[in-house]
Amino acid sequence: MSVAARPANKLPPGANRILFVKNLNYTITGEDLYDLFGRYGTIRQIRLGNEQKTRGTAFVVYDDVMDAKNALDHLNGFHLQERYIVVLYHMPTRQEAAAQKAELEQRERELQRLKEEHNIPNE
Repeated sequence: MSVAARPANKLPPGANRILFVKNLNYTITGEDLYDLFGRYGTIRQIRLGNEQKTRGTAFVVYDDVMDAKNALDHLNGFHLQERYIVVLYHMPTRQEAAAQKAELEQRERELQRLKEEHNIPNE
């Protein structure tokens, strides 16, 4: 059966094998997430946030993008351990763009400092 004949399986833009999960209960374990997300396909890896800023979040990596789509479709808004979880596709380009912007701002500040240090006027 061709992919064109299955419009229900069409992937949205930005779909990938990595899901970002947030609003998790702080007491959740990796085993809990494997049990829940494993119902939708083979999981390659689960990473739970363990830092102050990342607590309550996780990344779930599937072997197949269609498994990730199926999990997202079924689990976004799912009630788990007194919380409604939010499941999104991981968007690394947004994180990279933010990092590049921060680096550019740092370089611009450094350039301004050097101009002032060497008495070079702004153009």
